Amino acid sequence: MNKEKLLNIGWLILRVGIGISIFLHGLPKIMGGSETWAMVGSTMSNFGIDSGHAFWGLIAALAETVGGLLFALGFLFRPAAIVLTGTMIVALITHLSMGDNFMVFGHALDLLIVFAGSIFIGAGKYSLDSKLLPKIV
Repeated sequence: MNKEKLLNIGWLILRVGIGISIFLHGLPKIMGGSETWAMVGSTMSNFGIDSGHAFWGLIAALAETVGGLLFALGFLFRPAAIVLTGTMIVALITHLSMGDNFMVFGHALDLLIVFAGSIFIGAGKYSLDSKLLPKIV
């Protein structure tokens, strides 16, 4: 197997694994309803936004659920990666504002790095983007 094929298979494994993982983080938030959305969205208080918490929580839950699925499929990949990067920035700032240690905020930081880097990498050869949107990829 040549080096390019191995790189594409490796990126496929990482993309699908991370995408499914973030999807599974978002799904309970979607299913949790307005109380869960309000709790998740209350983190926007860190940015001076003290109303509409259920709305912001729903946006975060959708970002993780839909964004994770799109990331895994490699479909509309860069927009999904941008949204997920933003979500992880909010998560990281929330953890830092609470004084959490690295063992708590490390997961958000790791995902922030992955999503930010993936914006530049793109979905890869084995993705829906490369099959359906080849001129954009």
